[in-house]
Amino acid sequence: MDILTLELPGIRKIASGKVREIFDLDEHLLFVATDRISAFDCILPNPIPCKGEVLTQLSAFWFGKMTFVEHHLVTADFAGFPAALHPFEPQLRGRSMIVRKAKPLPVECVVRGYLIGSGWKDYQRTGEVCGISLPPGLQQAQQLPEILFTPATKAASGHDENIPWEKCVQLCGEGVARQARDFAIRIYEEGRAHAAARGIILADTKFEFGILDGRVILIDEVLTPDSSRYWPAADYRTGISPPSFDKQFVRDYLETLAWDKTPPAPPLPAEVVAKTSAKYLEAFERLTGTPLPAQA
Repeated sequence: MDILTLELPGIRKIASGKVREIFDLDEHLLFVATDRISAFDCILPNPIPCKGEVLTQLSAFWFGKMTFVEHHLVTADFAGFPAALHPFEPQLRGRSMIVRKAKPLPVECVVRGYLIGSGWKDYQRTGEVCGISLPPGLQQAQQLPEILFTPATKAASGHDENIPWEKCVQLCGEGVARQARDFAIRIYEEGRAHAAARGIILADTKFEFGILDGRVILIDEVLTPDSSRYWPAADYRTGISPPSFDKQFVRDYLETLAWDKTPPAPPLPAEVVAKTSAKYLEAFERLTGTPLPAQA
């Protein structure tokens, strides 16, 4: 079942993001990953089959591996969901998780291991990435001399804005900012090592953290193709933007159109939808070592 939007009668929806619908379960929240996909800050009209299930189950996989950091996941197993949600099993199974409520930090925690995307553009212009000076002569997609932590503010609409470390400390407090930074870098390091053993390069990623009972915990999604840039190691070389497992394929297609990147976004051809879905499924299978479980 492909899902673009979702209402659960009797269950209060409290937020609807680019991909996730969030419902209030009193003590907990229900996160539901739809099959929506966005590009250039616009939600596209086509669902991407299996995308919501990949995001949810891959996040659950990574939450289970990152035992050194507390996280918000209670369960992604529908068998453990409360009875009030059982009538919605067809819509929820495989694509939803119950999580603890936490107060999100006002920053995105971005970790970069390779010189790509906005970091590459920044470096070409200034020799820096988000205000951090780098050696001259680096190439596009080259591994960085050291892992960079480049926080950003969350934008309600439009692009997030990179901020210096000092601003991150000002927004979060020094102790919380340091904890979030240290957790983010370690999660990236662990994820990069795991992916490398499976023939995949984890180029960069972003995390969200929250405060629960005074503790910094990992929230939202973790190391998914939506929040991370994954490259097949076999196709990697410097000097180009390598092919990826994320939605770059969709962006590349949209760049061929005479579209001004404002809503409404144009529909995607069937072959672009199918190839994008296949990329998400391949990323899941290669990273977890198992196919995406079939849903009832």
